[in-house]
Amino acid sequence: MKPNPASDHVYFNDGFKCSSISINTNLNEMNGDANGAGSGNGSQGSNEFILTDDGKKIIPPMKPMSCAKSWLQERSRKTFKKKILHKRLPILRWLPKYNGADAVGDLVAGITVGLTVIPQALAYSGIAGLPAAYGLYGSFLGCFVYIFLGSCKDVPVGPSAIVALLTFQVAQGSWQKSVLLCLLCGMVEMLMGLFGLGFLIDFVSGPVSSGFTSAVSLIILTSQVKNILGISAKGTTFVEIWTQIIHNIKDIRAPDTILGITCIVVLLIMRLLPSCKVGPKEPNLRTKTQNIINKLIWIIGTSRNAILVIVCCVMGVLLHSYNDGTPFKVIGYIPQGLPSFALPPIHLNVNQTITGKEESFLDMVRGMGSGLIVIPLISLMENIAICKAFANGKPVDASQELIAIGAANIANSFVQGFPGTGALSRGAVNNASGVRTPLSNIYSGALVILSLIFFTPYFYYIPNATLAAIIIAAVVFMVEVKVVKPMWRAKKSDLVPGLVTFVACLVLPLEMGILIGVGLNVIFILYSAARPKLSVDVLTSPGGTEYLMITPDRCIIFPSVDYVRNLVNKQSLRNNIPVVIDASHIYGADFTAATVIESLLRDFASRHQLIFFYNLKPSICNLFESLSPTEFVVYYQEQQLDELLKERDYRQSKTDGTAAATAIALTV
Repeated sequence: MKPNPASDHVYFNDGFKCSSISINTNLNEMNGDANGAGSGNGSQGSNEFILTDDGKKIIPPMKPMSCAKSWLQERSRKTFKKKILHKRLPILRWLPKYNGADAVGDLVAGITVGLTVIPQALAYSGIAGLPAAYGLYGSFLGCFVYIFLGSCKDVPVGPSAIVALLTFQVAQGSWQKSVLLCLLCGMVEMLMGLFGLGFLIDFVSGPVSSGFTSAVSLIILTSQVKNILGISAKGTTFVEIWTQIIHNIKDIRAPDTILGITCIVVLLIMRLLPSCKVGPKEPNLRTKTQNIINKLIWIIGTSRNAILVIVCCVMGVLLHSYNDGTPFKVIGYIPQGLPSFALPPIHLNVNQTITGKEESFLDMVRGMGSGLIVIPLISLMENIAICKAFANGKPVDASQELIAIGAANIANSFVQGFPGTGALSRGAVNNASGVRTPLSNIYSGALVILSLIFFTPYFYYIPNATLAAIIIAAVVFMVEVKVVKPMWRAKKSDLVPGLVTFVACLVLPLEMGILIGVGLNVIFILYSAARPKLSVDVLTSPGGTEYLMITPDRCIIFPSVDYVRNLVNKQSLRNNIPVVIDASHIYGADFTAATVIESLLRDFASRHQLIFFYNLKPSICNLFESLSPTEFVVYYQEQQLDELLKERDYRQSKTDGTAAATAIALTV
């Protein structure tokens, strides 16, 4: 006898009790009335199939052209809905409401970010192993694209220190591969966004993200030490670079070292300026002069990178001589004007490769390996960090951000840019400058264009040590030491994937390090799914009968079913009384779980011990019942347990009553 939960019992969803929605069942609609009046109200029939006299559904024949036409009409109807258009083109949401206050806020923020992005672009191109011009090439066209597709006002698209380092490890300093990598990463990001794969970022946990970011910060800092010391040091990993630095330390250049250290100290001091205020703490209590002074101090502190680059560039011009050059190394020649608009290189000749062999498009793509997946994920991670930091509790559409970043990178690849994303440091500047909409990107992009057209001849004299100081002063604060202590207090096991990711990224290539961290995190998740917690309580029914209540804390799926079966058998043998499995937390199951439940029922039947399921979802009940040849009993009200025991002539022996106390509770 197998009770059918759909007919013999009622499954109550307590959520409907507090709902304000009235749900009525119209039997005339369900069964149809004689006059066909039921067809006028309520549900309508489907035109996708024909119901024959014998009750079978058949699809009416359609011509291929008619089928294609109807599909296109349906897709266009769904695609061009106002809600979908506003979701995929966020500019349609804010542009109709754009006003003068928004324009002023965006202008100030755009210029401020532009003054920040120019020196950062010059510096980050060095991290990518490319000439300084390529950082500027990737800092303007993507900004314009993001205006139309970006959903976050605070994201300034352009080069990023982390993505630049990943680009160097994948492209090995080849501008051709870097530009092609920009195109391919943009395409991957675009496809991930269109297929709604933004959730993949959720698999990069906080500890893994902290370990990765800290390791990258140390690698970037290490890669710039050589420019501070004025020596050469090749390598892609933390260990390789330090080995080269120690080997070439004898070639240290005093002018570069003095200039570099001085620039770092100046930048760290200027970093404190935005927090310095003249006058009372409350802005309303300050005078107009005090507010102007505070604004000037804030502008100086925020534009510290641009100010330092200008000062050092002037110093380079004044100290330059035609015979001896400058006393320190400079970035050198940068082509004047905008880059040509062209397809990224898809072939390398023997003179353009490190190995001296020709490389076809497939060879270039094959050499990029896992970087084509890791760089889009890390780009999304950086971008989402900006969105969440300034969202003020609003939801963030990760898939739309993927589409926006992907389109920006695709556009940048046609003007010889390398992969980029939103940088958190520039995002903070953007927000603090009072940005109102993504239109601020047009002003920062315009400043980059002006610098390429008019100022590149003067960039020749910018010292390498100055750019290295800008990078070091920025990334030193990305080492997330503060998270270790709260993580240790909250859950010590979370330190394991974080530390493993940190060490792996220092020793191995970055894409391998992050994949190892994510893989270890997934193993932790799978282990947790395979070992659910079971609460075991010896309780007494309203009729005075003792029974064993076993409560799993999560769904039963194939990795955990054998573990659950063994524990249930173990506890039931220890307490020879009826067993009730509380299924309130079992919201899902699979075929493997159903087969193991069948085996569990056989185990109980062989030793003539009763087992019942309490509050099992009807859908899961049907799954278990379909494979259970023995008695499978489900009940939904506590008082039904005594009735079920009485139906089966169960009588508790005295030994059973003393076997366990009614108040015992333990967790397995």
